[in-house]
Order: sequence, then structure tokens, then C-alpha cells
Amino acid sequence: MPDAPSPADSSPPPPGDRRSLPVTIEPPSWRWIISLLALIFVVWLGATTAISVLRQISSLLTWVLVALFASFALEPAVEWLARRGWRRGLATGAILLGVVVFSIVMVASMIPLVIGQLRALIEAAPDILETVSRSTERWFNVEISQATLQEQLRNADSNLAGFATNIAGNVFGFASSLLGAIFMLLTVGLFTFYFTAEGPRFRRAILAVLPPARQHRVLWIWEVAIEKTGAYLYSRLLLALVSGVTTFVMLTVLGIPFAVPLAMWMGLVSQFIPTVGTYIAMSLPLLVAVVESPVRALILFVFFFAYQQVENYLLSPRITAKTMELHAAVAFGCAIAGASIAGVLGAFIALPVAAIAQAVISSALDRHDVVEAELTRELDPEEAKQEFDEQRRIARARSGGSLFAAARMRLVAARHRTKRDESSG
Repeated sequence: MPDAPSPADSSPPPPGDRRSLPVTIEPPSWRWIISLLALIFVVWLGATTAISVLRQISSLLTWVLVALFASFALEPAVEWLARRGWRRGLATGAILLGVVVFSIVMVASMIPLVIGQLRALIEAAPDILETVSRSTERWFNVEISQATLQEQLRNADSNLAGFATNIAGNVFGFASSLLGAIFMLLTVGLFTFYFTAEGPRFRRAILAVLPPARQHRVLWIWEVAIEKTGAYLYSRLLLALVSGVTTFVMLTVLGIPFAVPLAMWMGLVSQFIPTVGTYIAMSLPLLVAVVESPVRALILFVFFFAYQQVENYLLSPRITAKTMELHAAVAFGCAIAGASIAGVLGAFIALPVAAIAQAVISSALDRHDVVEAELTRELDPEEAKQEFDEQRRIARARSGGSLFAAARMRLVAARHRTKRDESSG
């Protein structure tokens, strides 16, 4: 029979010894589970509501973003006028009024021109096709069916007339689209006026909720945005002026009508639509020139091609050297991405956004010395040619059996490499 436990055995264990404490497992609390499910539901409901609200006001957010970048572009001009005694509100209103008047004049002069020249091209197309058919039959022994092409041209003429009739008949749809576009432009213009005219107050209101260290950072980013966007706009305007003037002179020399609106079209579209703007811009002057004379159109095409080379390699690098320091491939990719996201407006503001992001990221990253290797060494064309000639002379000396000549060639090559390393170091 076992002994009864003594009073000493029934005493509780010392505080540090927890091995003899009984282990109790409490059942889960339903209140905790209900609280977790309620939290998940509230988060899901809040996220769904936020996404729905953002979708509803996405157009407004896009307009505000465009207005913000427009204010960046107008800030240098408004600041220049303000330093000469103008009120910021008056300076901003004057610049916006000038932009609106110029846009109205541009659109009013281009729409009748496009419709008239398309109709004139359709009417003159049979004669052009007859000339082309005779030339292809004489040179390439290929006969173009003029009857089929003329039938297609008559269909195009009727389709053009029907398109104009549909536009005139669908008054309600056209009016609603026009009112929507006017409302969008007025909204963007109102926000642009506020961001620019009240620029100092607007920036002070934003900086008031930030600590001093963050305020300096935000102000620096704001200055970079104004500098990059303004420089981009004014450099494009200068290039558009040069392009428009040269196009006007060439159209006048060739005797092509509508020289003034065509020159304005060429200058603005070629500079403010990234990547493909030049090809879109030259299509309308070439269309008008083809109606007048195919030979003049060919001369005009050669002129556009030559001027594009001069602009790409001479004018644009000098004018935009310190404004948009973007690689051509980066600019092309940003323009495509902007157009995919927000259409024409996205393509227009993509380059300033990329320049601002590049400046901000470059200031935040640390720079280190690059390891010298064959893959990182940029060869000068003259040095590369000298190395190739040296290697060829060494190969010829070896093939001729002259070991002394080969050793001398290797010595000369080593001296060239030493001099090049010393100059690069």
C-alpha cells in the first residue's frame, strides 16, 4: 500500500519551476472570431467603395493632373510677367486667353482646309491615276485598272458627302460631344488658372502640413517639375516656330496654296506629338501638294526628309540640350506608355513626367566608379581602327615568318595601349 503524501509533497512548486504546473487549453473565443470577420468586412467594403469612387472621378483626376502640368508649363511665363509688375491673376489670364484664341483660329482654319483638299484630291485623282498607269505600264509592264480605282474614288466621294451629312444631321450627338469637350476644357482651364495664379498660396498650403525637412524636399521636386516642364514646352515652341517658318517659305516657293495654315499645322503637330508627330504633320501638306502637282509633292517630301535630319542632328540637340536629358529610346517608350494610359494627353505629358522622375531618382541614388572592362569600355572610332590595323600587321608578319617583325608589332601595340590607358586615367 503506497504511503500517503506528506504535507511537504503537497506544497506548491517554487516560482521558477513551471514544469509541474498543469496545462490548460482554453476554447477559442467567438467574440474574437466575430471581431476579425467584422474587420475583414469593413476593410473590403472600404476598399470597394474607394475603388468605385476613384472610377467615378477618374476623369476629374485626369483633368486635375493635366491642369497641374499646364501650370508647371505656364509658371515661367507668369513669373516673368509678375517680376515686371503684372498681377499673377492678370498674367495667367492673358496667357490662357492667348492660347484659347490661337487654338480657335487654328481649328477654324484647318477643318475647311482638310475637307476641301480631300474633295479636290478625289476630283483630281483620275488624271493622276491615268499618269501613274501609263508610267507603270511603260516601265514595269503592269497595267492598273483605272475603272476599278475610279469606282472606288466615286464611292469615297459619296462616303465623304455622307459623312458630312451625318455630322449635320446628328445635331444632338454632335452638340452633346461639343458641350462635353467645352466643359472639359473649361474645367482644365479653371484648375490651371487656380494652380498658376494662386501658385505661392497653393504651395504654402501644401507645405504647411509637412515638417521642415520634408518641405525642402517637396520644394526641390516642385522646382524640378517647373524647370523640366517649362523648358520642354518653350523648346518645343521654338522648334515649332523654326519648322513652321521654313515650311511656309518652302510652300510659298513651290506655289502651294494655304501656306500659312499648313505651316502652322506642320510646326505644332510635328513638335507636340511625340515620335510620330512629324509623319502625321507632313501628310496634310503632301496631300495638298499632290492635288497641285505630283512633282511638287515629291520635292516637298524630299525637303521634309532633309529638314528632319537637320532638326534631329543640329537644331534639336542644341535647343534641348539642357531641358529634356532623356535617351531617345526612353522618350519613345514613355510616349507609347503615356498614349496607352491616357491617349494624346498621356503622350503629351509623358516626357515631362519621365524627366522629373529621372531627376528625382538620380538625386536619390548613390553613384559609384564603374569597373573597367571590355563590356564597359567605349571605343573611339580612331582608336578602334588603329587597333585593327595593328592586329592585321601582326598577323601578316606572323604569316610571313618574320618573328622579329611580329615582336616589334606587339611592342608598338603595347605602347599604344599604355598611352590610351594613361590618357583615360
